[in-house]
Amino acid sequence: MADLNSFLASPFADYLITALIMVSVVGVTFTLLMPLFSKDKLGKRKEGLVQKNGTPQSGRSQKIDVTARRKTVQDQLNAMEAAQAAKKKNADKPIFADWIGQAGLSWSKPKFYVISAICGGVVFAFSILWEQPIWLSFALLFVGVFGLPRFYVSRRRKKRFSKFLDEFPNAVDIIVRGIKSGMPLGDCIHVAAAEAKDPVGMEFSLVLDKMQMGVPLAEAIQSMPKRVPLQETNFLAIVITIQAQAGGSLSDALGNLSKTLRQRKEMKGKIRAVSQEAKSSAAIIGSLPFLVAGMMTLVSPDYIKVLFNTETGLFLVGIGLFWMALGILVMRKMIDFKI
Repeated sequence: MADLNSFLASPFADYLITALIMVSVVGVTFTLLMPLFSKDKLGKRKEGLVQKNGTPQSGRSQKIDVTARRKTVQDQLNAMEAAQAAKKKNADKPIFADWIGQAGLSWSKPKFYVISAICGGVVFAFSILWEQPIWLSFALLFVGVFGLPRFYVSRRRKKRFSKFLDEFPNAVDIIVRGIKSGMPLGDCIHVAAAEAKDPVGMEFSLVLDKMQMGVPLAEAIQSMPKRVPLQETNFLAIVITIQAQAGGSLSDALGNLSKTLRQRKEMKGKIRAVSQEAKSSAAIIGSLPFLVAGMMTLVSPDYIKVLFNTETGLFLVGIGLFWMALGILVMRKMIDFKI
């Protein structure tokens, strides 16, 4: 009896009693919860989930269909990208008609050359009337012939692209609403060509002209990125081409495209707002030398006329203008963000 009392009073007895209590609690808990995990219960729960969510075979088949469709679309995208890369690699230079057409002009090559010659002749005549050195007159002649007409066409081309991007999402929305209402895609494009503002309406009209000549829509729409080489027109051509080859809901695809176009437009606006400070700084820095030269001409004309009345001064002015132009081009490149 004394040995039992001493055993119960020892620390080992406390550990043993605690372990027995834990084993008992685990055993009672397992006994109470065991019926819930029996095969019959699990089988019934599985049947209920299958009836609620559909059979696993149908879900598996749907998953296989989605995977196969994604693989088909991915293969078509890879093929289109490879074809575009090969076409771009084999192309030498932009065709003159495409370059002029992208600016919204209808000039022919002879007309462009005549305009270039007239610009060069006018600039050369003004430099001779101002009694400038002959080397400066020939430099201005070169700028007038090869610089001014190309600058004008490039600026018109950029403005036309900007107007196109402003109106293009609205035209895509018109096509989406027409498709959802049950109209054929060709009729939707016809409505977009009639309702959208130029140059978007004009581009869709050209697509319709190709379709009327018997060209399939998937091929006719491929000509739009050629006339308007922007990412947005390339997106539209890819969406319609993939839909024609792989099927699917065209209204959903074009709806997502319209949303993407508007997001890109919003992002460009934010970038333009953020970069406006840098553009203002570049404009101030670029115009500062000319403002200082004008002020010096008004305040002390005898001091500044040495630059324009001597060959050394004109040479220095030419070097300064060259470096100024180079600096302006570098600053423009630094603040020209593209997405």
